Amino acid sequence: MNTVRLVLADDHALVRQGLRSLLDLTPDLRVVGEASDGEEALRKVAELNPDVVLMDVRMPRMTGLEALRALRRTDPDRRVVLLTTFDEDTALIEALRAGVQGFLLKDVSLEELAEAIRRVASGQTLLPPGIAERVARGVAELPRDFPHADLPEGLTRREVEVLRLIARGLSNREIADALGTAEGTVKNQTSSILSKLGVRDRTRAVLRAMELGCL
Repeated sequence: MNTVRLVLADDHALVRQGLRSLLDLTPDLRVVGEASDGEEALRKVAELNPDVVLMDVRMPRMTGLEALRALRRTDPDRRVVLLTTFDEDTALIEALRAGVQGFLLKDVSLEELAEAIRRVASGQTLLPPGIAERVARGVAELPRDFPHADLPEGLTRREVEVLRLIARGLSNREIADALGTAEGTVKNQTSSILSKLGVRDRTRAVLRAMELGCL
């Protein structure tokens, strides 16, 4: 079993100690460094080259989100999981924009945290349940005067329709029912959307579409 090496960043020493004690109970996870703010986390990452960085969203001097953005500029492939005490849609959407691979509340169980770290270390993305619906709420709050005449990134009009339904949180089957087409067709259209937008998953497709103004 390969050991996943971690750098843990949180401004509360007791939280760091508690997380480290819990993670020490898991044989394949090892905390190799700790940091009390984002700036120190960046130094530890450069020094220790961990597999995964586990950071609190809210820290002094440099927040977890700011550290994540800095890592994306200098170390774009670094795997990052953000932890937060608060269930905040704004922080979640900002983290997604910055390319986070994992986003968890601190009240997760040890088993859930350990599994999230393993999945992120293996190259997967782990996000909270219901993320599409929560992003859709963010979309609903955006101005509606985007230009729709020009279809960005080579998307077809039907693909834009599918993308808007994805943003509303609909599954492939629900989209197929809404458009009167086959579920397999929607799956193929979704794959095409992800490819054209250069993203890995539906959530980031919605965020990219928000940036392009086609929702």
